[in-house]
Amino acid sequence: MSKLLVDIGRACSEYQDKVLRSLPCKRLQCDEIWAFCYAKEKNLPDDKKGQFGYGDVWTWTAIDADTKLVPSFMVGARDSETGSVFIEDLAGRLANKVQLTTDGNAVYLTAVEGAFGGDIDYAMLIKIYGSELEGQKRYSPPKCLGAEKHRITGQPAVEHISTSYVERQNLTMRMGMRRFTRLTNAFSKKVENLAAAVALHFMYYNFGRIHRTLRVTPAMEAGVSDHVWTLEEIAKLVNCG
Repeated sequence: MSKLLVDIGRACSEYQDKVLRSLPCKRLQCDEIWAFCYAKEKNLPDDKKGQFGYGDVWTWTAIDADTKLVPSFMVGARDSETGSVFIEDLAGRLANKVQLTTDGNAVYLTAVEGAFGGDIDYAMLIKIYGSELEGQKRYSPPKCLGAEKHRITGQPAVEHISTSYVERQNLTMRMGMRRFTRLTNAFSKKVENLAAAVALHFMYYNFGRIHRTLRVTPAMEAGVSDHVWTLEEIAKLVNCG
């Protein structure tokens, strides 16, 4: 069963890599979402510590605020190397100059400059949080006390400096994939399985799931698909590889 998941996930990743090009996006938001593989970081045996794919694993995502399409996603570490590869991949899929908003992760500063140079309207939304919760509430997010909007490059429109859509997308991932639940026994034992699940999730999200507000799929709204994909069509991608 896990082999089938990996095969379908790989096919979904390859298909989206091919068709999600020259996209007409105008306003993008990026974020990272945490998960873990094999075991939580604190429970890793000594021979697994420091190896990617064991312990903390992050999924980088981008979303188009208008079409709700997720044009780029990447499973990796939360470091400058992964961030740069992710942003370069995103930049290569766009047809026009865009406005981009990220959180305050400093990795984005170098990554965005390297991928876009000055040809972007880029801003950071930096949220200010209260003290972290302890005890039984330690898995709840700390209270957000406010947010600061910082213009980084170009002339981003202040009213569109937001990460609300990508944060809501992260919630969709946590609710739709048990592997992302913070307290779970359904976590991925191998990072390859997590990457496959993420690719399948976004294939269905982009091409097979009608967005409640748009009344079409994000891929249809972005002009890269002309119909709602069925699960059977998605599964058949394996035979097309």
